[in-house]
Amino acid sequence: MIVDQHAAHERLVYERMKAQMADGAVTRQALLTPEVVELDPAEAERVAAKAEELAEMGLIVEAFGAGAVLVRETPALLGDTDVQGLIRDIADDLSEHGAALSLKERLAEVCGTMACHGSVRSGRVLSAPEMNALLRQMEATPHSGQCNHGRPTYVELKLHDLEKLFGRR
Repeated sequence: MIVDQHAAHERLVYERMKAQMADGAVTRQALLTPEVVELDPAEAERVAAKAEELAEMGLIVEAFGAGAVLVRETPALLGDTDVQGLIRDIADDLSEHGAALSLKERLAEVCGTMACHGSVRSGRVLSAPEMNALLRQMEATPHSGQCNHGRPTYVELKLHDLEKLFGRR
């Protein structure tokens, strides 16, 4: 078996992040200074009206005057995120679709991106215990045969395949 350590670790990180979201235990990160996001008054009202739903996804917002919302916490899995851009995208989505579903989809995409950037880099030499831990985690993780981009995380070569590579068959 040949394992693409980056792709395999990426899938493991992604699945952990998804599980955290599914358990409703999205870890939130309090902002040192709450961020005020200026919006059109109607947009601000729509975002504030979805505050409870957004809180379930780890985003704590509240109305802040007629044309703004105050963001106190963000999902920790987003890391250092562009709060202004995130809230504006949510406001746009709410205006177009009337629901915060696109935020859930956005978080799933962000999970994938973060998993990619937070994974073992290709070419990094893993120690034997690290390799073993990666393989054991792959055995216990659903969908570990593919990274979240759809590429295989490992390939299996049979003796016959190896013999062909060396011109023996």
